Amino acid sequence: MNIVIVINDAPYGTEKAFNALRLAMGLQEAQADAGLRLFLLSDGVFCAVPQQQRPQGSYHIEQMLEGVMKKGAEIMACVSCIDQRGLWDLKLIEGIRIGSMSDLSRWALEADKVVSF
Repeated sequence: MNIVIVINDAPYGTEKAFNALRLAMGLQEAQADAGLRLFLLSDGVFCAVPQQQRPQGSYHIEQMLEGVMKKGAEIMACVSCIDQRGLWDLKLIEGIRIGSMSDLSRWALEADKVVSF
């Protein structure tokens, strides 16, 4: 089964990115060979920025992303969204690639399920 999860929200402030990653981890746990792909769209591209300061005791988006990648998930961050937010000079978390709407479209067509947060 191929699953795409689209994350549209920033890593902290709401729990949408956190819940999307909890789902991703749960899917990997339930079916290790699931083809899991995550696409960071809109303010979701901020999830790809490493070493963010977070509230004490809060979840850790960077560690969660790294964990799902270690288990085989592919992650892309939207090139247009990065450009619109002026993030070109920032380094992204290692392993996260830059992608376009064409990549997301291809992923969606190849997917059995697409989930958006």
